[in-house]
Amino acid sequence: MSELPHQHLLSALATAPATELCVAFSGGPDSTALLHALTQLPVARARGLRALHVDHGLHADSAAWAEHCRRFCATLGLPCEVLSVQVHANKGDGLEAAARRARYDALATHLHEGEWLLLGHHRDDQVETVLLKLLRGAGPDGLGGMRALRPFGPGQLWRPLLGLSRRQLRDYVEAYELDCIDDPSNADTRLARNHLRHEILPQLTRHWPQAADSILHSAALCHAAADALRTQWLAVFDVLHDPATGSLDAAGWLALDSALREPLLDHWLHARNLPAPTTAQRRQIERQCSARAGQLPCIRWAGAELHIWKDRLWALPPAQAVDPDWQASWHGEALPLPDGGQLSLAEAGAHLAEPLTVRLRQGGERIKPAGDAHTRELRHLFQQRQLPPWQRNVCPLLYAGDELVAVADRWITSRGVVIFQQAGGVPRWLPAR
Repeated sequence: MSELPHQHLLSALATAPATELCVAFSGGPDSTALLHALTQLPVARARGLRALHVDHGLHADSAAWAEHCRRFCATLGLPCEVLSVQVHANKGDGLEAAARRARYDALATHLHEGEWLLLGHHRDDQVETVLLKLLRGAGPDGLGGMRALRPFGPGQLWRPLLGLSRRQLRDYVEAYELDCIDDPSNADTRLARNHLRHEILPQLTRHWPQAADSILHSAALCHAAADALRTQWLAVFDVLHDPATGSLDAAGWLALDSALREPLLDHWLHARNLPAPTTAQRRQIERQCSARAGQLPCIRWAGAELHIWKDRLWALPPAQAVDPDWQASWHGEALPLPDGGQLSLAEAGAHLAEPLTVRLRQGGERIKPAGDAHTRELRHLFQQRQLPPWQRNVCPLLYAGDELVAVADRWITSRGVVIFQQAGGVPRWLPAR
């Protein structure tokens, strides 16, 4: 039994390209079994085997866990890099999802070009994932569970242990007397996956001993169906998607059969590093695609917001909270804006002789652009220039005293033209979204 992971990994490596290998090493039993078994295989060491450990800083013992991982890898003669991350659960999702997002972002950033990142997910994890996806209303792709191999950062993410059970990996750890981290959060049944693992699945298997096999068989069928559908919606995606703006044709998307519409939406969102919506939110998006002209629908969910504007879908990360009374004195340097954008002068070395005050829109502002015979309301200018609605309230307004002399780099008054000619550069606004 203790040799099973060795044999399993040796067979898997025999069919995998000769890429560099890196293990996402938490120090728990599963990743410990994976890492230790790989070190026993010369073919794995020959591929530059190394480990990455993510320290979320969420537990009092996290620093000690990081040190444990360093020591364990040292005993195996492997390099182990510790990645410290900050977890921000301020995008509408919970702490567990925020930690996962921070962890995967850090791992992707530190992966080498073409390197494969190995995770210790196993057969039981796959069963739990499929059930969780089912409870969240997923389609065929989600119900197929975790894919063994998928693109990830500059390389690939590989789960080579999906054919082995948790018990088989625990037997391996016990046989080799490997020291592992015991994360107490894994026993917290308030978390959805833990509740499923400790409370629901034991009851299922008591009544249906073959439950895991049946669930995994259904997952494989769902994967096959999802792959067949993928060839269809990928071709449609190229027609509906505008690479220049990243937006989707709303009417074309809505006209698709739901079997194509839903995975295409998920693909588009994931390519923009945004999470997929719930079933209820999908229905809301569909309803809002038919909104009357002049309306600006916005559907929000944890980690994302979707705007329907100019008959297209626009997906963005959640907007940061912005103080409408924010203002700053500006001499032309690179100025961070409260939404995460930036204002600067386009030419290197340009400098304002007298500072301008930068403010945000309050409503009712007017400006007389140079060369224009009329003074215009900003709301009309924004509409005419088709400035996206989500940028309008964070567009920087530039004042000389109490006079509005420029609206970012979009409209400049005659006085503003003189000011920027003397400065040697014109404004340049880089919106955050």
